[in-house]
Amino acid sequence: MDIYKFIDGEQPKPSQKPKTPWPTKAAMEQVYEQNFWGGDNADFYSGEGSHLPAIVKPYLEAVTAFLTSFSPPLTVCDLGCGDFNVGKNLVPHTKKYIAIDIVPSLIVRNQQLFRAPNLEFYCLDIATAPLPPADCAILRQVLQHLSNAEIQGIVNKLAAYKYVILTEHIPNGAFKPNKDIISGQGNRLKVKSGVDLLATPFNLKPKEETLLSAVVLNDGKGIIKTTLLQL
Repeated sequence: MDIYKFIDGEQPKPSQKPKTPWPTKAAMEQVYEQNFWGGDNADFYSGEGSHLPAIVKPYLEAVTAFLTSFSPPLTVCDLGCGDFNVGKNLVPHTKKYIAIDIVPSLIVRNQQLFRAPNLEFYCLDIATAPLPPADCAILRQVLQHLSNAEIQGIVNKLAAYKYVILTEHIPNGAFKPNKDIISGQGNRLKVKSGVDLLATPFNLKPKEETLLSAVVLNDGKGIIKTTLLQL
């Protein structure tokens, strides 16, 4: 799986030379090394979506309510755990919490900082590698950074999970979903689009879809929407 260096979320114009492809791991390592998502004083920082209370609090409230409704608790697989500022709050409400990211140094750091008997970290490319079994998968603002081909590689494996908690940053109002982008730090907002797994080309068909939370950002910067899909 390849992505491109210095991604801005837009396809190159016909007059431009294609950007040099990078392996996904190398590109995402650069995102953290260069603090492309902010957090200049942090060793790893997964962006405002993982740290701003106005975004994180309603998400945690909704997902915690879902997880605590089960007895016995669910096994959860966090596909793209990032700096784990959010996931750490969900671990106590699960039977097992499996957290995955593609950046090796980030996983090592998380293993050192976050420890619990039911917590495991793995370094995997979720688009290409087999995924651990679980009851519920979490994809929190992950797919928005990936090309359609990479998203499809993940969607093909989601049927292994009974529940998927999906969070995406989408435009305000109506938009054309799933415009393709080059994977990287950016997302589809620059092309006035967002990820919708139920739409073409992914056409995921869940048994049930439930809105868990929606945070409208200031200055027309879109909506961060969290949906529960029962597969």
